[in-house]
Amino acid sequence: MDIKVTLVLVIFNLGFAYGFFEGIYCGVDNCYDVLNVTRESTKEEITKAYRKLARKHHPDVHKTAEAKAEASEKFTKLAAAYEILRDDEQRKDYNYMLDNPDEVYRHYYHYYRRRYAPKVDVRIVIVITITVISGIQYWACLSKYNEAIDYFLTIPKYRIKATEIAKDEGLLDHSAANRKKNRFKSKDEIRQEEERVLRKIIEEKMDIKGAYAKPKITDVLWIQLFLLPITIFNWIYFQIRWIYKFSICKEEYGDEEFEYLIRKNMSLSKSQYDALDADEKLEYLELELWDKDKFKTWKQEKDDEMRAKLAESGVAKRYRRWKKKGGPGQITFLDD
Repeated sequence: MDIKVTLVLVIFNLGFAYGFFEGIYCGVDNCYDVLNVTRESTKEEITKAYRKLARKHHPDVHKTAEAKAEASEKFTKLAAAYEILRDDEQRKDYNYMLDNPDEVYRHYYHYYRRRYAPKVDVRIVIVITITVISGIQYWACLSKYNEAIDYFLTIPKYRIKATEIAKDEGLLDHSAANRKKNRFKSKDEIRQEEERVLRKIIEEKMDIKGAYAKPKITDVLWIQLFLLPITIFNWIYFQIRWIYKFSICKEEYGDEEFEYLIRKNMSLSKSQYDALDADEKLEYLELELWDKDKFKTWKQEKDDEMRAKLAESGVAKRYRRWKKKGGPGQITFLDD
């Protein structure tokens, strides 16, 4: 038993000393020896040696089942060795393994990392991902915009106004001559044509802002990334200009600066603030909400007002009654 253990250890240590490990690269065989080449052989010489041996040991060349099985095993080793040595990165890792047989775990890690790593260039993946996100982003904004236009078409006030504009511009003509001209069209076709006219007028006349605004190509991720250096430069320039004008030179704020401070206090982006009504913006300016103390007082009043409304709402009253009767522990057969 001791002799057998000693032999196993000797064989294992020999393999370890020469950097051959089962399960990675060519196993206990030397990839260079499998192809009858040396470490100094060029890629062309390795390819030439592989093709020569592949023709010789291809299973189809042999006739008997035993010869085919032996050739198939040899051919598999040749293919594995060629795959490793023809790739510069794998060959570099393999040579490092031969020179540093003691770093066992590092060799396993590098082998399986390269073997199972994605073969696609990461840059291509990033480009495709950004493109898909940009497309989805633009499509979502366009869908929201179309929803807003469809909604305005259902509101009588806007529909009547659009109809009047269409008649004034001659886009809708209900005269006898026009009815005679459209006599071969069905009622559905005439109605769809009128809807297209009204929709176009609403699109041109309505200034929709905020989340339902008409999408711009400059809002998609690709363009935003492209314009990122300019955006950063403009932000730095704005901060320096602000400090110089109002902190160093002590200049007075204008309406633009007051609105910026209001937006900052209210945590609104420029697009969100622009979506507000003109009367609402004027009210904020008149209340001097650019002042932090005045803004806090105004905010507290709004919060108290909202809480009072909620306290008087039917939902809040039902909730208080429900809590008073036992809350989640009670059993009831009522719908509300």
